[in-house]
Amino acid sequence: MDKKFKIAVSGAAEIQHCCSRIKELSEEVGKEIVRQGCILVTGATTGAPYYAARGAKKVGGISIGFSPAASERAHIKSYRLPCDVFDVIVYTGFDYSGRNLLMTRAADAVVIICGRMGTLNEFTIAFEDQKPIGVLVGSGGTADKIKSLIQRPFRGKMKIVYNSDPAKLIKEVIALIKKEKGHYKK
Repeated sequence: MDKKFKIAVSGAAEIQHCCSRIKELSEEVGKEIVRQGCILVTGATTGAPYYAARGAKKVGGISIGFSPAASERAHIKSYRLPCDVFDVIVYTGFDYSGRNLLMTRAADAVVIICGRMGTLNEFTIAFEDQKPIGVLVGSGGTADKIKSLIQRPFRGKMKIVYNSDPAKLIKEVIALIKKEKGHYKK
C-alpha cells in the first residue's frame, strides 16, 4: 500500500476579509486532498481550515487537527475551537505559535488559503523548512500577498505552486511532494 501524504491547510480562522467564496473554496480544497488520496492536517480551528476539514469529512476522508490547547476541555472552553470534523486532535499545549510549528512539520506539504498573521507564520515555517507549498490564488489575505513577499532574496529552493482551482492546486502540490520525496524509491 502506498503511503498517504499529509497535506496541511493553513488559512484564516476569521474569514470576513477573505474572498466571498471562501467557505466553498476551503471545502473544495479539503475534498480534493481526500479525493487525491491524501490526509488533511489543520490547526483544529475555525474558518478556512475548519471548512477544509468539513470538506474532507464529506467525502469520507481523514482529518487530523493540531490544537493550541493542552486538553480537550481547554480546546473547547478556553480556545473555543471546534471538534466535530476531526478524526484525531493532537493537543499540543503550546499555544498558537507552538501549534503552528508542530502542525507544519507534521505535514508533507502546506496549502495556504486566505489567511492572516498565523497563516503567514505557518507559511514562513514551511518556507524555511523548504516544504512544498500550494497557494490558493484569489482567496484573499495572506495567500494573495505571498508572491510579492518572496520577491526578495531567499536561501534554498523555492517549492511553491499557485493556482485558483482547488483540484489543480492539490494535484500540483502532490507532484511537488513526490518530487521532494523521490517517491521513496528503494
